[in-house]
Amino acid sequence: QVQLVESGGGSVQAGGSLKLSCVGSGYTFDAYYMGWFRQVPGKEREGVAVISRWGGGTYYGDSVKGRFTISRDNAKNTIELQMNRLRPEDTAMYYCAAGRVSLGGDWWLRNPSGTDYWGQGTRIAVSS
Repeated sequence: QVQLVESGGGSVQAGGSLKLSCVGSGYTFDAYYMGWFRQVPGKEREGVAVISRWGGGTYYGDSVKGRFTISRDNAKNTIELQMNRLRPEDTAMYYCAAGRVSLGGDWWLRNPSGTDYWGQGTRIAVSS
């Protein structure tokens, strides 16, 4: 049974930092790209950050470039998202995701429908 379990969500003031973590199980972790996507009510899910199977490639949404950093540890089946200089518009439900992604990380970032597995989500609230 595939599981993606996120942790690290919460509330923070604008300008602050948070780190999200996700542990994957039930599948071959290093065979999949991993990523973070986010969604607010009434809007489509959007790509935040994606990392390739062995971490050699990272891809970021335009609004988070320079502020967020994605990383992975295949020995621990874990990915993390370090979020700095948070803004109120970063408020959303953040989802960990896994994808085989034959078309590459940048494609997946812009096409969340390419996801094979989703976590349950963790909420981030940034106050001004």
